[in-house]
Amino acid sequence: MTELGLDDWWPWYRRILETFGYDQTRDQYAADLLSKLLEGKATDPAELRKRITKRNVIVFGAGPSLEHNLKECMEVGVLDKFVTIVADGATTAFLSVANTPPTVIVTDLDGIISDIKAAETRGSSLVVHAHGDNIGQLQNYVPTFKCATGSTQVEPRPHVYNFLGFTDGDRGVFLASALGAQTIVLAGMDFGLTIGKYSKLSVKSPAIKRKKLEISHELLEWLAQKIGGDTALFNMTGSGEEVKGFRPIQPQELKELF
Repeated sequence: MTELGLDDWWPWYRRILETFGYDQTRDQYAADLLSKLLEGKATDPAELRKRITKRNVIVFGAGPSLEHNLKECMEVGVLDKFVTIVADGATTAFLSVANTPPTVIVTDLDGIISDIKAAETRGSSLVVHAHGDNIGQLQNYVPTFKCATGSTQVEPRPHVYNFLGFTDGDRGVFLASALGAQTIVLAGMDFGLTIGKYSKLSVKSPAIKRKKLEISHELLEWLAQKIGGDTALFNMTGSGEEVKGFRPIQPQELKELF
């Protein structure tokens, strides 16, 4: 199995810093803060690995196709056959459309926190991401969670890991890969010009959001080049941009395969 590490990640991170003008020092401060906030309530990645390794996983982004893909999965009976990892705001769709909690929520705390907490109460595992722009959310909300695994895009710290990845959606895919998923299926990941209503509570700059999605798209295609020989990769989104390395698949075919 191909394993990616920090040496593979740093060129991407430097590009992200240059593109968006982020401050690496603040990113590291946020990771250090999250490490402290998780003392006594950290979930070891080994626990997540038990839920994911050698399993078939669907990663739901918060794109425009999210609700449609979720309903399709429910109609053909696929949802309960897969581990489900969701990006932040997609949690709300899971609770309202499917009335079920996802297996794992990957969040930088931009979504509806009450829904994330409700899903946690119903059994979802949380992977909380720290970066320089969500320091306030970390301080406000992490103490209210029962437990969580921390993630970062800089140097890891106790309880805080760098699984690679940039946005909540692609980071969910990198997480699944890092923890040994046998199959990874994309859903709700359009990467087009339209921003999904579950993407975040408010999008201040659609242009910046689209640039983030562009890099996320590139990251997934890069990941596919690295792990495609070891992991079965599919895309059931059905709209938006093609993701090279992820074979398009319909929910019914997904059910028949697995």
